[in-house]
Amino acid sequence: MDLEKFIAKRYLISRHKLNFITIISFLSIAGITIGVAALIVVLSVFNGFGSLVTSYLMSLDPHLRIVFKSESSDKLHEEIEEKLNSLNEIKSYSPYVSGKVLALNRGRTEVINLRAVDFKKINQLYDFDKLTISKKTNMNNDSRNSIYIGIRLADKLEAVTGDTITIVSPANIEGVVLQSSIPLTRKFRIEGIFNSQNNEYDESLAVTDLSVGQELLGFKKSYEGYEIKLIDRSKSEQIKEKLSGMIDPKIADVITWYDFHKELYSVMQIERWVAYILLSLIIAVASFNILGSLSMSVLEKKRDIGIMKSFGVTENSILKIFLNEGILIGIFGTFFGALLGYFVCWLQLNYNIYPLDPTMYKIDSLPLEIRISDFFFVTAASMLLTFLAALFPARRAAKVDALQSIKWE
Repeated sequence: MDLEKFIAKRYLISRHKLNFITIISFLSIAGITIGVAALIVVLSVFNGFGSLVTSYLMSLDPHLRIVFKSESSDKLHEEIEEKLNSLNEIKSYSPYVSGKVLALNRGRTEVINLRAVDFKKINQLYDFDKLTISKKTNMNNDSRNSIYIGIRLADKLEAVTGDTITIVSPANIEGVVLQSSIPLTRKFRIEGIFNSQNNEYDESLAVTDLSVGQELLGFKKSYEGYEIKLIDRSKSEQIKEKLSGMIDPKIADVITWYDFHKELYSVMQIERWVAYILLSLIIAVASFNILGSLSMSVLEKKRDIGIMKSFGVTENSILKIFLNEGILIGIFGTFFGALLGYFVCWLQLNYNIYPLDPTMYKIDSLPLEIRISDFFFVTAASMLLTFLAALFPARRAAKVDALQSIKWE
């Protein structure tokens, strides 16, 4: 063991007495432990909620969406699909159209969002079978008259699986106003009711087949765009850049799942950083305790410093002794904090020590997601604060005058 580390350890853990400075050092370790543990637990909770929210939002959202800026043609469709087929990262894709329509059933009327995609690919795009809680028949049978609606929308319309509802489209509203035509209406059989856990979709979304949607919403043979499901969602930005380079920006925009809910994710990220900064103050306060305890230790050990210097110990070695003492406090506090934080997360994941009421929160336990990156980030921040707190008193110790300290101490 190096001389500096040996002396630093002896100064930190005195075998002969438990003095005030030692008590402050242990309080510093406890403070860092609590701060690190709290940070790891809170960041894991934010990770858990973030993943939960993403899973809810992604239940009926594609990973990527190509949105045409004007009416599309068959030639454009062929070009786009050729480009999509050339990318191995794409799992599935489908043309889509969407718009506002009026839904009527049993005297109840609701304005809803109608989305139309290729029913043959709907499970590849949305994992629809997992979302559907009530299903009557196979969706491939007579899909042109089939529709899926959200669970809250079904409640508003007093509709159940197998009911027939009427959809009224505003596509030819000008003709209706001028009394030159009648509204576009169509009757649909409710093929199933889905529960996406996303209130926006569960309250107002209905999904039907592409060809029907084109007719009802007035798209004729054109598409609004393409919805794309990737093999790996994390590559969304990468594939977006590829597609943006392949498609003329005057023709279409390429947007990712993150762009759909950018404001929400931005707020969540701000909340995460605010929590991180506030909880880091616990570690900062503990670091100030390190500064105080080391400063008092320097005053107490002035005679020792003078004697060591008289035996030829350099200023650099003196600095390392007290710097190592502060770093040891940081290492102990950070290690025990990381251990405690992981243990609390493990207890929650395995024993649900903090249950939630599923009728109020949709989940029965506090969601947690442990990430190794958080451990590295928190421990690095903790050790940096500890190092900065120990540096000032360590430099003061190195500048102690050997002759004066021996003479007067």
